[in-house]
Amino acid sequence: MLRLVADGHNNRKIAETLFLSTKTVANHVSNILNKLHLGDRAEAIVQARQAGLTDSDTPHS
Repeated sequence: MLRLVADGHNNRKIAETLFLSTKTVANHVSNILNKLHLGDRAEAIVQARQAGLTDSDTPHS
């Protein structure tokens, strides 16, 4: 899921991709941010890209 966040996908798109509800995705994203001690999705994207979890340089909708 962090890879999808890092690729710039919003919760709705992630939910469609993983066949989950948007509320479930929102909870998972929130848990990821908390566990990684990150303040927001932007920090998660930077962290994931630095860790090599994505090749993407441009966000998707």
